[in-house]
Amino acid sequence: MIAHLRGTLLAKHPNQAVVETHGVGYDVVISVPTFSELPATGSEVALHIHTHVREDALSLYGFLRLAEKHLFEKLLTVSGIGPKLAITILSGMPADEMVGAIRGGDVARLTRIPGIGKKTAERMVLELRDKLPAAGTAEVSLVAASPVEEDVVSALVNLGYQRTAAEKALQVAARGGKSGQSFEVLFREALAGLSK
Repeated sequence: MIAHLRGTLLAKHPNQAVVETHGVGYDVVISVPTFSELPATGSEVALHIHTHVREDALSLYGFLRLAEKHLFEKLLTVSGIGPKLAITILSGMPADEMVGAIRGGDVARLTRIPGIGKKTAERMVLELRDKLPAAGTAEVSLVAASPVEEDVVSALVNLGYQRTAAEKALQVAARGGKSGQSFEVLFREALAGLSK
């Protein structure tokens, strides 16, 4: 599956971007916050991608910030929320405010997002309240994760570890050494931390 795209930004609209990589133009669905942070067309851009496969379609959802992608994927776990609604939700409220509203059980605030009724807002609170990090914790600090760090987390997840456990082990491994460590060193140290 496609997890990351780097290339030239050919076109951008509030809900869509076209990124050319090695002669292929990828049509990527984006949120309004991602759109507002995209560079000018013709510039190089890198997007974190969620690939959604259905019987009749293969869709790419792109995010400039890794934390926004993680929040999108958590929203997909809520019954009744598909990728289109999840993008609408992310476009309707800043991610940190949404996390605060969900953790605080603020259903009235969530229902102000277009497309979100009371029942969906209540399900979001019920199903995500304990799964979202408090502001300023691990997931927020990983917004600026390097590609090498994201590769380490991905490799650990592929080995069967939970993403949150892999991210914590990576943070411990990264803290213990110098910045700019290689994939192999970070991976070994994070794996050793998880094996204890």
